[in-house]
Amino acid sequence: MMGNSDGTPIDRDAAVGLLHSAFEQGVNHIDTAAFYFSPSRSANELINRALSSWHGDVVVVTKVGPGRDPSGEWITKARPDQLRGQVEENLRQLGRDYLDVVNLRVNGPLTASIAEHFGALAELREAGLIRHLGLSGVLPQHVTEAQTIAPVVCVHNSYGLDWRRADENGLMELCGEQGIAFVPFFAVSGLRREAAAGQEQDARVQSVARAHNATPAQVRLAWTLHRGPHVLAIPGTTNPVHLAENIASGSLRLTEEELAVLDKRVSPATSPRTDGRNP
Repeated sequence: MMGNSDGTPIDRDAAVGLLHSAFEQGVNHIDTAAFYFSPSRSANELINRALSSWHGDVVVVTKVGPGRDPSGEWITKARPDQLRGQVEENLRQLGRDYLDVVNLRVNGPLTASIAEHFGALAELREAGLIRHLGLSGVLPQHVTEAQTIAPVVCVHNSYGLDWRRADENGLMELCGEQGIAFVPFFAVSGLRREAAAGQEQDARVQSVARAHNATPAQVRLAWTLHRGPHVLAIPGTTNPVHLAENIASGSLRLTEEELAVLDKRVSPATSPRTDGRNP
């Protein structure tokens, strides 16, 4: 939302207009963070501006844990006592009295325990600064541990056709069993991650896209949404055409045969990084 594919910052009015267009087309869930900013743009600033002139209901989901200093340098992990400051910064930037959902972004899958950090957020939830809590970049044991402290409403992890760790470790199934929303990022870009979109390389996706007169991105999103009723998707774009296509993918119904073809595993050449710097 903050920049175009060539790296130039998106015009503020265009960004707000794109958000309003998304709301008008039924989008009511936005993913953000205070550390999503560049020298000239802040995601929270743009969302605040869009919501200030919109009267519908929109759930804003932000995340804390990592951060950036004023110069933009990455801070991989806040201490538990620093999380209140991060929550208050999101409140200030978004212009809200409370945050709908706050995800604790875990600093990589090797993190042994999240109890202290999640407990600090649970206290802020009790204080009324946060309505609901979620997790990001976690393993099943983190979800289990967090659930003993406070309810977890969503899990925000990297997941898509090319990267299915959540299937392998049981996280997808666990979320479904416990009624936790599973919200994957990189569902379209896959192993390309933040890189600009390129030519679709998967012949299976190309074939299914042709059969439905759809784009490969729509097929990837539709496959993701077919994983279960508890699965959402948060594709990002600055292109109004892509926005409409992404929304339309929710109505794309893949056949059992197509799903079976797409479900066949292809070993990835590389894996997403796990240093805590994922969205």
